[in-house]
Amino acid sequence: MNASSLPRRTFLTQFSLGTAAVAAVPWASPVATSQPSSRRGTSHGLAEPAFRPLPLGSVTAEGWLRRQLRQQADGLSGHLDEFWPDVKDSQWFGGSAEGWERAPYWLDGVIPLAWVLDDPALKVKVTRRVGQILAGQRADGWYAPYPQDAGARPYDLWAILLVNKVLVQFHEATGDAAVLEAVRRNLGALLPALERRPLFNWGRFRWFEGLIGVYHVFERTGEPWLLDLARRLHEQGFDYRAFYRGPDIVSPTPRRGRWTWEKHVVNTGMALKAYALAWRLTGRAEDRDFAREMLAVLDRYHGQVHGLFTGDECLAGRSPTQGTELCAVVEALYSLEWLVALAGDPAYADRLERAAFNALPATFAPDMWSHQYDQQVNQVQCTINPEHMWSTNGPDSNLFGLEPNYGCCTANLHQGWPKFAAHLWMRSPDDGLVAVAYAPNSLRTIVRGRPVHVRLDTDYPFRDTLRFTVTVDERLRFPLRLRVPAWAGGATLRVAGERPQALRPGTFHRLERAWSGATELELRLPMSAKVTRRYNQALALERGPLVFALNPRETWTRVNADKPHRELPHADFEVRPASPWNYGLLVDEAQPERSLRFEERPVGERPFSPEGAGVVAHVQGRRVPGWKLEHGWAAEVSPQPESSREPVEDLVLIPYGCAKLRVTEFPRLAD
Repeated sequence: MNASSLPRRTFLTQFSLGTAAVAAVPWASPVATSQPSSRRGTSHGLAEPAFRPLPLGSVTAEGWLRRQLRQQADGLSGHLDEFWPDVKDSQWFGGSAEGWERAPYWLDGVIPLAWVLDDPALKVKVTRRVGQILAGQRADGWYAPYPQDAGARPYDLWAILLVNKVLVQFHEATGDAAVLEAVRRNLGALLPALERRPLFNWGRFRWFEGLIGVYHVFERTGEPWLLDLARRLHEQGFDYRAFYRGPDIVSPTPRRGRWTWEKHVVNTGMALKAYALAWRLTGRAEDRDFAREMLAVLDRYHGQVHGLFTGDECLAGRSPTQGTELCAVVEALYSLEWLVALAGDPAYADRLERAAFNALPATFAPDMWSHQYDQQVNQVQCTINPEHMWSTNGPDSNLFGLEPNYGCCTANLHQGWPKFAAHLWMRSPDDGLVAVAYAPNSLRTIVRGRPVHVRLDTDYPFRDTLRFTVTVDERLRFPLRLRVPAWAGGATLRVAGERPQALRPGTFHRLERAWSGATELELRLPMSAKVTRRYNQALALERGPLVFALNPRETWTRVNADKPHRELPHADFEVRPASPWNYGLLVDEAQPERSLRFEERPVGERPFSPEGAGVVAHVQGRRVPGWKLEHGWAAEVSPQPESSREPVEDLVLIPYGCAKLRVTEFPRLAD
């Protein structure tokens, strides 16, 4: 089958933006798009997921989350296509610059950013860019960057899998039938291309990303050849299951050692969802559940306290001085969102929040005009460091900048916060609503043919109380599921002023009732402090979904001013400590509350900044004089307790994601 053999269709594009957007995009006309997605075709070849993500635009950000996303839109994300050649002049948009993954990566984050902010100007911008991709599609179904002579000059199909994933996201938001048809035509060209030459390189290791676009089109057209394409992608893809059950996953990649596809950290973050996506095709429970096994292996050999794993650029062990690449963070978050939907396991949502509230914000400057390639759990300075001990990355990998080390993260950083916001709510098979993760937001959707509005007012994760208001125009019965994190012992729910009811941690609590008018719910998730042992028996402090770190005062110095495209505010910075960092904590591991005090503060305009932290921990500690820099980094923590005769000091720890310099895993102090 090829694209030319598929029937050509004429569609009116459906797009709810208003007259300004329509004037900017001649193939668009406005209609409302709040209806739930069609499920047509699901019963004819694909297993039904536990939950369904709601159409993009159903959830809009409020409170601190809106401020965070506004920072992003006003920073690199909202402006990258105006000055960075790899996006601005991309072949995807009719230019002559890079024509592979970078422009699709940017759109993959900026499309949901526009809709969760409900930002008309940003919607117009991304709509114009999507229109440029469609305008470049050829009669054979391929998009403009795909080479005319691909048979003679092999083309890694990863970028094609990626752009179709991006386009179906735009279709989900807008209902634009022309976009759906463009993806359908391209998939028709992809199937015979795979018959001529199987997946290789990036496409082989990211085969499952192609299933997202295939399933989206299949559920709206029911065309059986699409499942043939899905099976072909699965057959030609790398077998992660065999690799994770073999011996090679155990050891870290040698420092400055051998780069490998199998241990590449971004491939790893993406692959968390691989077999759960394949389960919809195969129906095998072992496929749906494999991510649990994969995460357990990663935690054991490469896990970090922020909920993810090292990889700088390949899996690098459990030391808190090894890095985690930003691309891996945002891709792992997206995988966890899919895993919640497919398997319905609240443990995935617990991990999603842990990574989103810690690893994600830690790697951005507070104004989101610069980012790191690699973050470290114990990160006491960020400098151009020729002595670095990354596995395969370079000396500027933990600078904050425009494109430190390599530009893939510059292109791909944008999806983390917006997709997290978009997946706060999902739909259950009994036509109920599911609160998957928590942050302030407003949900507008249709349940059983009637409009429903749910608003969540909260400063979670900096506070433990969440107040929901469920509003319906007329009496309507449906179930509401609220996630109770596994750490939330003593959680309670109070409905409409009634007596609070106890909830079981590690579950989705199901509340079914006939809703009428505005009903208020108060969910309380008590957050107890916990001290955990990490690499070399170091101590880490957690409370609810947040990890806490010592943040030495930071001195930011601009570097690389002579390089292209480094004009402010998108500049490169080294960050050095202006106060001591080498402390051990005086904490009671068994009863942390005896040695800790938490103080709530207003959540700042920049929520994940040292000055914007909404909660801090007060604790005492001593300097450890023998703990110094080594290779330009904090030396590894000694596995033995450290003796210190330094005076006891009062210390303040802030949430990990607020601290750009930090010590998170502390040496134990001898009695």
